[in-house]
Amino acid sequence: MPKLFEIFLWISAFCIMPLSHSFSKPISYSGGLSTMTMNDGDSNSFNIQYSPKFSYSIGYTGEYWRENKYKLHVVQVNYLLKRWNNPSSQGNLYLESGIGVTDKSNEINPAAFTGITSDWEDRRFLVSYKNRLSTGNDIDEEFMQQARVGITPYIGKYGDLHTWIMIEAKHTPRAKEPVTITPIIRLFKDTNMLEIGFSNQNKILFNFMKQF
Repeated sequence: MPKLFEIFLWISAFCIMPLSHSFSKPISYSGGLSTMTMNDGDSNSFNIQYSPKFSYSIGYTGEYWRENKYKLHVVQVNYLLKRWNNPSSQGNLYLESGIGVTDKSNEINPAAFTGITSDWEDRRFLVSYKNRLSTGNDIDEEFMQQARVGITPYIGKYGDLHTWIMIEAKHTPRAKEPVTITPIIRLFKDTNMLEIGFSNQNKILFNFMKQF
């Protein structure tokens, strides 16, 4: 069994315990549509997901990876494996998978990825973790994991502008600089979310999400 796949299995099994993520949720309410753009030192991506039910969503993801100079186009399915509803907090565990193609130097090859996303948060704190194992001719076998911790300086009411201060650690073993640390400010109001950060590698992070 390839070493990276072994790592993926161990970490995924660990995440099935009720630890838990709060990037933006990969599944919205039943009948909901969400769009997101994510940009950091490694890649630029766009995702659109439709949720027929609260438990899963299906959509399209397009990515551009700078270091290896390839584009990724996949049909992505997200599935809610488990939710922990507590009186003052919530935890979630998701499976995110995609299948499609890469485009590098006008050569098209099949590609796929799968990974676990988990989160726990209350009104003051959040903890999140996600991983992804990707494979394909242009990707080879690439593993990525990412974790966040965050705190809000104030607890707002429904409809207020909510602010989170977070720190993100990202590990991509095969990258030239495998570890990236990024302080992030998240602003969330109504169905709009904006994240801005600046990493230890002097790269800007910019994420925006809109739910309909």
